[in-house]
Amino acid sequence: MSPRRPIPQPAAGRRRGAGPSPRRRMLLVVGVLSLASLGLVARAFDLQVLRKQFYQEQGDARFLREVKIPVSRGTIFDRNGEPLAVSTPVMSVWANPPQVLESADRIPDLAAALGVDAGELKERLAQRADREFVYLRRQMPPEAAQAVLDLDIPGVNAQREYRRYYPSGEVTAHVLGFTNIDDHGQEGLELAFDDWLSGQPGAKRVIRDRMGRVVEDVEQVREPKPGKNLTLSIDRRIQFLAYNELKNALTEFNAASGSMVILDVPTGEVLAMVNLPTYNPNSLAGSKFSDRRNRAVTDLVEPGSTIKPILMAAALSSGKYTPTSPLIDTTGGHWYFQGHDIHDTHNYGLLTPTGVITKSSNVGAAHIAMTLDTALMYNTYRAFGFGNSTNSGFPGESSGLLRIGRDWRPLEQAIMGYGYGLNVTPLQLANAYATLGDHGVMHSPSFIKGADNEPKAIVSRQVADEIVRMMETVTAPGGTATTARIANYIVAGKTGTAHKANAGGYSRTNYTAAFAGMVPASNPRLVGVVIIDDPQKRSYYGGMVSAPVFARVMEGALRLLDVPPDNIGRWYAGGPLMSPTGLAGSKPPTDPPIDDAPVEEEP
Repeated sequence: MSPRRPIPQPAAGRRRGAGPSPRRRMLLVVGVLSLASLGLVARAFDLQVLRKQFYQEQGDARFLREVKIPVSRGTIFDRNGEPLAVSTPVMSVWANPPQVLESADRIPDLAAALGVDAGELKERLAQRADREFVYLRRQMPPEAAQAVLDLDIPGVNAQREYRRYYPSGEVTAHVLGFTNIDDHGQEGLELAFDDWLSGQPGAKRVIRDRMGRVVEDVEQVREPKPGKNLTLSIDRRIQFLAYNELKNALTEFNAASGSMVILDVPTGEVLAMVNLPTYNPNSLAGSKFSDRRNRAVTDLVEPGSTIKPILMAAALSSGKYTPTSPLIDTTGGHWYFQGHDIHDTHNYGLLTPTGVITKSSNVGAAHIAMTLDTALMYNTYRAFGFGNSTNSGFPGESSGLLRIGRDWRPLEQAIMGYGYGLNVTPLQLANAYATLGDHGVMHSPSFIKGADNEPKAIVSRQVADEIVRMMETVTAPGGTATTARIANYIVAGKTGTAHKANAGGYSRTNYTAAFAGMVPASNPRLVGVVIIDDPQKRSYYGGMVSAPVFARVMEGALRLLDVPPDNIGRWYAGGPLMSPTGLAGSKPPTDPPIDDAPVEEEP
């Protein structure tokens, strides 16, 4: 037998099957922990130093948001401090579509609170599932929005906004206009002064949680600047008067539409501007575009006989005429000029220039126009603002239409003498009459109280005052507008009844009835223009349809403004501007005079 190999003995101090020594294990653990710590330090250095900006931006993108601080739009006041347009706080509900869709079983409850169809709401959210923000409903009453938030549906939130409210509703709609859902002006003075009224929304940074709720305000980025207030020249009381009387007239005569403008003569400020049909700016749904048009500054009409005082301004300025001479022959009531029949409704015989105004004689006006230099007549019409914007600043204002004088044909000049062949806006016509009322000085119409409105002399004081005295006879016995008279006040004005133009020329059944006047005539304070389109019942003459509206509105306005009466004793001295043989001249008319006999002006 071979000798047995010796069996190795374990080292002293170690047992059979024992692992590494405690020392080695300790070193291993320390080494692993050191490496781990070093890795953590390196990672922390990478995150907090080397790549800090990147991760900060990533974190901010998920939780830090910059949100607008909404501001209230400035309040619009009337001249007496009554609010015409105010902003009220509302809430708009929005959602994060992916979060809401995760709780799809809550969508029916959400739809019921919003007042919408649940199926449509779910489809809408699904179509926008790649977005983080979508409006569910804008401009809700705060209590209704809070009811939605109380459902505590993940991803549904609300933010504060402002909504415009118009206390006077449809009465001031055309002047003020309205704002859109983002509170920016869309029409009228809301649009014209949008920058002034809007202000500047502020901004702040906030932290939102994963549900989209604001949990902390971080900092204010931009200070909010509320909109500035605006005080208009409009007098709400007179505006209501004009609205009610115009509405009654449209109903009485079954007219298609109407406008009324009232100006303060010494300043040119617009005290009232009303149009019908109208609309409710607090609820635009269902309103027509045509109803939202401010006809007083955008729509054009042929002025008819309301242009005759402006013709007289040219005639008196020429030196060929005075209020009482020369006599103008209108015998027969017809003048056949270049194949055209210019006629009156009565045979007035011989008329003074004042008589032409009193009786609204087309034949007389045409004769006067043809004796004037064309350039003088054109320049006078132009100087009174026809063919030019009034510079009122109202959005969409029309400049009217007046052909250049050198292009006028003789017949065109003749019919322009009684208001055909040119187009004006009611505001232009009112401004022309205010110029006469302010002794020949023009002020651009203004919608702002106290606006700096530089005066401009148009005709001499003597000419303007004489024309006002001539227009007083229109409302005196024998004139065409005795219905415009106001107790204890002298009214100066002029009627106009114009055939409406159509595709084939002029309609024989459709008219525009107009009256333009001023009061008190001895020292004019107010000018008013009433235009009623296409009256169909009882009458279509300006003296019967529009003049009574003027009288009723002005009577109330004079009382509200505390304007003292004229010297009523003047009426007992024989009447203003009487020639030795009367207003109609030395030869009496063939037909007996008829009080309130309206004149039908034809093209």
